[in-house]
Amino acid sequence: MSPPPAIHATAVVVGEAGVLIRGASGAGKSALALALVVAAGRAGLFGCLVGDDRVRLVARHGRLVAAGHPAVAGLIERRGQGLENMACEASAVVRLIVDLVEPAAAPRLPAAAERREMLAGVETARMALASNGSARDQAEAVLARLRAEGG
Repeated sequence: MSPPPAIHATAVVVGEAGVLIRGASGAGKSALALALVVAAGRAGLFGCLVGDDRVRLVARHGRLVAAGHPAVAGLIERRGQGLENMACEASAVVRLIVDLVEPAAAPRLPAAAERREMLAGVETARMALASNGSARDQAEAVLARLRAEGG
C-alpha cells in the first residue's frame, strides 16, 4: 500500500489538537506554525511541528490525521533564513484547519471565519485568517478557536 499523497500545507500540534495550515506559497504557513509553537508554550501547552510544506493526510477511525513528509521531517523554513531543524511529532489528529487567505477574502467578523469542512471524508473545524496579519496575532486567534472547540 502506497502512502497518501502529500498536500502543500504545514501542520503543528497544540496540546492534543493538530492544526493544519493551508495557504499559497509565501502566505505565512511556516511563520504561523512557529508562532503557534511559541504561543502554546506561553499558554502552558505542548506545541510542536508535525510537518512543514508537505503534509500527508489520512482518515483513520473517523479522524483526520496529519503526518509530515519524510523528505522534510524535522525541517521548517524561516523566510529569508532558509531551512532549520526543529523537533517534530510524527503525526497529529487534526482538530482545526486554518486557511491563510488574501486579505480581501478574509472574513471581517470572527463568527464568519468559523466553519466546518469535509476533508478526506472527515468533518473538521475550519477558520480563515488574512495572510497579511502578524503571525503572533494569528497564533492567538488560533489558540482562541481551539479553546472554543474544546481542544
